[in-house]
Amino acid sequence: MYRIDEIRPGVAMIIFDSRGHVLLQKRADVGLWGIPSGRVEPGETVVNAAVREVREETGLETRVVRLIGVYSEPESQVFTYPTGRSVHFVTLCFEMKVVGGQLSNASPETLDVRYFSPDELPSDMLPMHPRWLSDAIAKAREPFIR
Repeated sequence: MYRIDEIRPGVAMIIFDSRGHVLLQKRADVGLWGIPSGRVEPGETVVNAAVREVREETGLETRVVRLIGVYSEPESQVFTYPTGRSVHFVTLCFEMKVVGGQLSNASPETLDVRYFSPDELPSDMLPMHPRWLSDAIAKAREPFIR
């Protein structure tokens, strides 16, 4: 069984460039690479949260293209922070399209941000993110529910 301090709604956003490379962010809170992601704030829709999180973490303006999946399995969705706090995220993962802005790592949440080939991802990634990317690349007709 998992020790969980709270359950939170989350969003993760997969952004491909024209070459099919995926945008990854090196997160300041855990020092790992991952897909831009974050929490849904009270009173906010998941779509608004997705657009806001991408803007805050990367400087890019985006819009939702499609829902890739909903992820809630505790094996990959319970995350323990370095502080010891454990959160079970229920994450909606979206494919996003860049519609403006300028790529930047100026956010205090971001150590670095850049595009990677899906075949050459960094080894120090958040554990659940390669699965989400794989589901995005699969281009399934229906969203994954895991």
